[in-house]
Amino acid sequence: MALDNLRAFIDAIERAGELRQVARPVSVDKEITEIADRCMKSPGGGPALLFRQPTLRSGGPSRYPVAVNLFGSARRMALALGVECLDEIGERIASLVNLKIPDTLLGKLAMLPQLAEVAKFPPKTAGGRPPCQAVVIRAPDVDLSQFPVPVCWPEDGGPYITLPGVITRDPGTGVRNVGMYRIQVLGKNELAMHWQRHKVGAAHWRAMAARSETMPVAIALGGDPASIYAASAPLPPTIDEFLFAGFLRREPVRLAKAVTSDLEVPAEAELVVEGYIDPREELVLEGPFGDHTGFYSLADYYPKVHVTAVTMRAEPIWPHTIVGQPPMEDYWLGHATERIFLPLLKLTIPEIVDIHMPAAGIFHNLVFVSIDKQYPGQAYKVMNGLWGQGLMSLAKVIIVFDKDVNVQDPREAWWVALNHIDPERDVRFTMGPIDVLDHSSRGFTFGSKMGIDATRKWKEEGFTREWPNRIVMDDATRQKVDAMWKELGIDLGGNGR
Repeated sequence: MALDNLRAFIDAIERAGELRQVARPVSVDKEITEIADRCMKSPGGGPALLFRQPTLRSGGPSRYPVAVNLFGSARRMALALGVECLDEIGERIASLVNLKIPDTLLGKLAMLPQLAEVAKFPPKTAGGRPPCQAVVIRAPDVDLSQFPVPVCWPEDGGPYITLPGVITRDPGTGVRNVGMYRIQVLGKNELAMHWQRHKVGAAHWRAMAARSETMPVAIALGGDPASIYAASAPLPPTIDEFLFAGFLRREPVRLAKAVTSDLEVPAEAELVVEGYIDPREELVLEGPFGDHTGFYSLADYYPKVHVTAVTMRAEPIWPHTIVGQPPMEDYWLGHATERIFLPLLKLTIPEIVDIHMPAAGIFHNLVFVSIDKQYPGQAYKVMNGLWGQGLMSLAKVIIVFDKDVNVQDPREAWWVALNHIDPERDVRFTMGPIDVLDHSSRGFTFGSKMGIDATRKWKEEGFTREWPNRIVMDDATRQKVDAMWKELGIDLGGNGR
């Protein structure tokens, strides 16, 4: 059974022994950040946290608890998506993208179970009054200061909503998008929507602005964990995130019509902030914000959201995440994307064996990729192929390895790379788009990239010397030592094989 809402996810985390409930009053003004940051940087990502008595910036108690670091471990990420291992989802995708239509009737009939699996995933509209609308507060009675919206870091421009599903529609095609963008609370019923120029929500806003039409927006907090993750996934603009969430959970996502617009929102959400953006209005100053790069992103101008209503459960939980100097919770969300979308990368670049984006590389700064090298210059072909793949186009450094290198282990990857490269021979530079948050690029969203060929070099690539073998103990000796290990009395904390 899929987890249908945030509280079911929290209960599952508690049963798994990975939840810590904090009964002591803790301020939403930076104190929650400091506590969560220490947990996130502990081995394995630390526990999920449920602050039962957060205090508001005004000093008064909050009526609503705050949940942080829910996705911050490998176990919790798998739990959110209903699998034992994230690679299981990648294997499901691989089986679907590799489908070839058979010539025979029996062969076509044999494919029906897989096709039917996809057909049952579209979201469904819930009947009756949905849980997310048990309480409805309409403008002008909305006052966002009554909610425990945390201030994350000392130089932040204000309190931020950090774990939302921002729901918009393409005005031309009607295709829905659900994106995860940071949102600054400007006042009791006004927000600043930070969507970067590469994001689909920003494209919808530009299209609405070109039409001079008011843009409805819904900001969902909570819901089923697969939908929360899907809002962060780099899906193509034509793919509905709720459809993808249904695929992940093997059950349709239940939606309900918003109370002040025609948008549909997750019926199981904890809270939904409804509003609109008027493209004729001037942009508002948003930021600074302590970002996932580990540095502050500077203040800039973004669209203002006018809040028309807040709907919520009778006793909602406020979901929150924190970004900053890695490793943080977002690493585990990104790692899930890495494992889930690997088969799609292999579809267009079939020589790829594995890929990894280390935490210190904050996703777009460093990509390790191993390949089954079959011809000279193939590493450069892979680099250029990756730079042509969606958000991978923002990757600043790509390092290519042979297939026997475990790119999931950064220590092994760097050890091999630093042993295999001649810097002048094996490094290439190119220009292209850069992440909006990169403060070092020569221009805003534009700069240089580096590709490093850390594969074994062939004669055709100009290498005429003998390439040495890696030092590895022979199997017979390893097996003998394995058999005697317990008798040696050496405790290596579980690392003694």
